[in-house]
Amino acid sequence: MTASLRVLVVEDEVELAAVVTSYFEREGFLVESAFDGPSAVEKARASKPDLIILDLMLPGFDGIEVCKRVRKFSDAYILMLTAREDEIDKIVGFAVGADDYLVKPFSPRELIARSKAILRRARTQKGDSEQETKLSYGNLSLDSGSRLVDVSGQEVVLTRTEFDLLEIMMQSRKNIFSRRQLLEAVWGGEWYGEIHVVDVHVGHLRKKLVEAGMDEGAIRTVRGIGYGMEIQ
Repeated sequence: MTASLRVLVVEDEVELAAVVTSYFEREGFLVESAFDGPSAVEKARASKPDLIILDLMLPGFDGIEVCKRVRKFSDAYILMLTAREDEIDKIVGFAVGADDYLVKPFSPRELIARSKAILRRARTQKGDSEQETKLSYGNLSLDSGSRLVDVSGQEVVLTRTEFDLLEIMMQSRKNIFSRRQLLEAVWGGEWYGEIHVVDVHVGHLRKKLVEAGMDEGAIRTVRGIGYGMEIQ
């Protein structure tokens, strides 16, 4: 699994970065390091990592800004590191496209376990299967083979997580999915993080679709249960 996977470790504490790098290398990952915000963005663009371990507090500009900039050209998984328990940091991190977070101090073994759980998430291209690859809902179209989404012909740029959530809901439009069901389907059964990560990603997905011209109620929230597509 890890032989060809690339990890970018972004951490300004040189000793911690070295420890994290060594753990990933032992597991067979190809690892690069960056120690500030600007170089993190440059290396993410150049090396095209599968996973970015991203510290929140960085010189140059912080991890939130790195996340925003990286999301403009990459759908790499992002696991954010923070030394603060402040819930705002966590929510903001997810809102700009992070997939998980870990609070310092942490065990390197836990970091590796979390990372492997993220990377195990299914990213299969359904274009090679017999399953229908193109789905539509009103003026919304989704192509599983090319992983493209558009609203009235206008492409909507989604992260991998957002795309997968939308695809699941569009495939079963009569269903309401609980957070746990969406976690298992998108993040995998061995997810280590918080269940409310689903809420943040669905919120971000809904915002992008509305900005592209979809009705705000197209993705419905059923209080106490979960999410699904509005029945047409």
